[in-house]
Amino acid sequence: MSVIVNKNSKIIVQGFTGKEGTFHAEQMIEYGTPVVGGVTPGKGGQQHLNLPVFNTVEDARKATGCNVSIIFVPPAFAADSVLEAVAAGIETVVCITEGIPVQDMVKVKAAVEASNTRLIGPNCPGVITPEEAKVGIMPGFVFKKGRIGIVSKSGTLTYEAADQIVKAGLGVSTAIGIGGDPIIGTTTKEAVELFMNDPETDAIVMIGEIGGGMEAEASRWIKANGNKKPVVGFIAGQTAPAGRTMGHAGAIVGGKDDTAAAKMAIMRECGLTVVDSPAEIGITMANLLK
Repeated sequence: MSVIVNKNSKIIVQGFTGKEGTFHAEQMIEYGTPVVGGVTPGKGGQQHLNLPVFNTVEDARKATGCNVSIIFVPPAFAADSVLEAVAAGIETVVCITEGIPVQDMVKVKAAVEASNTRLIGPNCPGVITPEEAKVGIMPGFVFKKGRIGIVSKSGTLTYEAADQIVKAGLGVSTAIGIGGDPIIGTTTKEAVELFMNDPETDAIVMIGEIGGGMEAEASRWIKANGNKKPVVGFIAGQTAPAGRTMGHAGAIVGGKDDTAAAKMAIMRECGLTVVDSPAEIGITMANLLK
């Protein structure tokens, strides 16, 4: 049992034959990820990377029984790609695309919430269960199998946290990059909940950033549920000026609770172990588990 994806997942790539789709699908396959095919409208019936190409997600699902899709489709068409996967009944959809218009994501969020599909992203690095399945763009070699769950708004900090965890002599059960847009599918709290209920995860790294209330929501949920597993938290953007978007579209300080300091205070109040620098994640976790 692993969170979201594992060696038994059946994964398709939407935007399979495009440049990004091809590059990352090759990396995923090389990692050992169970990719069963891909979707590019108009190219159905062809082979690509020795796998079948389908015109629609519906066709791919009927032929392969796929239950996970990863989307490498340009921003103007990516929302439709998510909606197509939802309509086909795909259980988990990972959307890597950055720059999807917010009004498109409003429609997508409503459709996802009315379905049984879990959306990861958009504007995210994806999900990895080390040594089983890499559904995303993360450097697989950084991740080693273990019992620490990682949930992060930042792609690069996901890899940094994994590297720290591994160097501290621990490993990763699953890492979830939830994405940095204002409207995303799976929230920090939902990801934390998955890890709290996962028997193969002993502790959690939670990486957030300025903007929005997801980290506070997750922290309060952790406290309300009795702090069952140790959580190490970090918030990026501690020196960010108010009112200016920093990197991610969702990383903007709107009110006083959106600042890094406010979030870190809430996390500490809720019993999380908060570090001031990502360089402290691994050693702090190792000390907590002693």
